[in-house]
Amino acid sequence: MDPLAALLDGPRAHGAFLLRSVLTPPWSLRIEDRAPLTVVSVVRGEAWIVPDAGEAVLLGEGDVAIARGPDPYLVADQPSTPPQALILPGQECRTPDGGHLTDYADLGVRTWGTGGPVVLLTGTYGMAGEISKKLLAALPALIVLRAADWPTPLVGLLAGEIGRDVPGQEAVLDRLLDVLLIAALRAWFDRPDTSAPAWYRAHDDPVVGQALRLLQHQPTEPWTVAKLAANTGVSRAALARRFATTVGETPMAYLTGWRLALAADLLRQQPESTIASVARQVGYGSAFTLSAAFKREFGVSPQGYRTA
Repeated sequence: MDPLAALLDGPRAHGAFLLRSVLTPPWSLRIEDRAPLTVVSVVRGEAWIVPDAGEAVLLGEGDVAIARGPDPYLVADQPSTPPQALILPGQECRTPDGGHLTDYADLGVRTWGTGGPVVLLTGTYGMAGEISKKLLAALPALIVLRAADWPTPLVGLLAGEIGRDVPGQEAVLDRLLDVLLIAALRAWFDRPDTSAPAWYRAHDDPVVGQALRLLQHQPTEPWTVAKLAANTGVSRAALARRFATTVGETPMAYLTGWRLALAADLLRQQPESTIASVARQVGYGSAFTLSAAFKREFGVSPQGYRTA
């Protein structure tokens, strides 16, 4: 599991909000749903994305944008078009003055709008796990990948599947959204003009990349720097120095952070599991040792974190 896949493995889409919007100009949607991550792609026509802080960006057919929340933004036919609909947390839709929408209607399975020549696909990740925080911290507020620079069949595939209403379709759409997101982020991180985070660049290092994969894939192992070095074919001192230079922290500090992030996500995902069970799943010997480390990292006990 490479660093990007590992960071995306926890916050995979589960019943993600997916919508096809069919629109006629003038149209304008004000997005205030505070979602941690949203993928927007243009199937037909054009659309502007206008962040509250930042420059407006025009998207054409096949272009993909990734918006990092929680800051609001506008999606519209023109930057100057006044908002007609307000998208709130929980995907509640209202007029800007708080009333009920009348111009926008249900147009079929996962489809809404006014009808018309513009077709957008929107996929929203509603929850950011602790693992994904490292990913989100590495992203700007808005990423745009142009179809001309990044030809992909994924937008067309998602467009073809989003309107189907058959058994298992929700799982299919979740996975397609995940693939589109991962492919888009990988393409963006690999661009020469992008400053990719250290944990992503470290994948290219034959020693540090292997060490990261071991830590991420086997967090329950009783790792030491010496044991990790033996598994990567270098000396303990060489691994410690190379890891710290490449990743920006020591192997054991990275492992602690990774285990606690896993534990935090498991506390959300497995409400029936005991703290001791979660501790064993992430490499801690007891609920007490996990609780002590967890409170140092997050300022609250595992049970308090789960309740909150």
